[in-house]
Amino acid sequence: MARTARELLEGVTGQLAPDPHANRLLPVIARGAARPETLAALALEQRHVIAADHRAFLHLAERSAAGTEESAPDPASAAFFEMLAEGEAVAAERLGAFAAAVGADDARAAEYEPLADCQAYPAYVAWLALNGEPTDVVLALGANVAAWGGYCETIAEALRHHYGFDDEACGFFDLFAAPAPELENRALAAVQAGLDADRVSRDDVLRHGRLLQAYESRFWHALWELDQRVA
Repeated sequence: MARTARELLEGVTGQLAPDPHANRLLPVIARGAARPETLAALALEQRHVIAADHRAFLHLAERSAAGTEESAPDPASAAFFEMLAEGEAVAAERLGAFAAAVGADDARAAEYEPLADCQAYPAYVAWLALNGEPTDVVLALGANVAAWGGYCETIAEALRHHYGFDDEACGFFDLFAAPAPELENRALAAVQAGLDADRVSRDDVLRHGRLLQAYESRFWHALWELDQRVA
């Protein structure tokens, strides 16, 4: 049994690491073969994901800071979720340049119908914001953030090398691909506080994490299917 936050966080992240072949769209983008319509859909779907996750993280921060009838206030988890919310606000700003580069302007966004499988992930994050034990959510999200960062690194490199995008257009993906030591420090502080207060349920963490990974896979698979359909 893990005795420190780092042991637990690294153990959960390793256990929840996605199948390297689960994201079928990633290698298509990596070799520069994804269609322009697919990249536009990626930008349009992310508009909805970012907005939803931003609100969910703010709610988790508020819940953590206030505490509940069952648990005391959890300022360490609140600090982690606050930083995630701040990151989503920055991501929303950076997404604009990528959206412009792929032709996903405001008019197109207004007409776009989001794909259900792409929006399953933020829907579950919203569920966690309402129902999850904050420390468990920190751990489950930490594992998914690691996988998402790797995807973004691959996409940013492909956009530069195969699609000719400049740094501004790649900025959204660069944001998540870059190391985030302060976010990791806040995650470790939140997990350690949870361990000290005996608030961590490894079973719940793994359940949340598996569902997050499944919904993440659905996001990419839906876009991969779209890529196959577009003529």
